[in-house]
Amino acid sequence: MITDNNSSTTPKKRNRLREFFELNEVFGYFFRGKDPSRPRNFNILVMHGINKISIVVFLLGVMFLLLKIALR
Repeated sequence: MITDNNSSTTPKKRNRLREFFELNEVFGYFFRGKDPSRPRNFNILVMHGINKISIVVFLLGVMFLLLKIALR
């Protein structure tokens, strides 16, 4: 078990399954604000657009597989 350094008497329980299914970084990629210090040219815009499309297609594929397994 992992213990907290501040309190050595109470062990800190981690929920690994919940950490595995966290999608904060994925949704943060779609809904992050504009950063003025980040360079903006056509190549970077296209790269991020393709990345967003590939993430959506991947998530749709995973949902399709889960639905197919559930209806089996």
